[in-house]
Amino acid sequence: MGTLYEEDVIAWAERQAALLRSGQWSQLDIGNIAEEIEDVGKSEKRELCHRLAVLVGYLIKCRYQPDRVGSSWRRTIREQRARIRRLLRRTPSLRQLMTDPGFAEDVWSDAVVLAINEAGLDDLPELSPWTLDEALREG
Repeated sequence: MGTLYEEDVIAWAERQAALLRSGQWSQLDIGNIAEEIEDVGKSEKRELCHRLAVLVGYLIKCRYQPDRVGSSWRRTIREQRARIRRLLRRTPSLRQLMTDPGFAEDVWSDAVVLAINEAGLDDLPELSPWTLDEALREG
């Protein structure tokens, strides 16, 4: 039998919150609390990466298949931009990722996969023609 953390993370979290509120510091599961806090940040970063990849994937499709651009593609681009802006407002520390070359490469590679899978595109450039900020504000 494992720990409460391994068996039921929700019950574990509620227990940890109760311990925090009552000041029972010695009973806290510090290691797993730290891991969960770090995971919150990872989740936000994954969401930003995903939303940017969808945005850039649709920008790729628009650039390489301009005759197929329709209202649903434009709507997806607008929606992703709005959600990315909201995420950056809600979590301003994510803004630093917008200029991180490694993060931009991850976004580009995910966007290329999306464009290949959804539109059958190939021979795409190795590097993005847009910075992440340009993709976010290009209109």
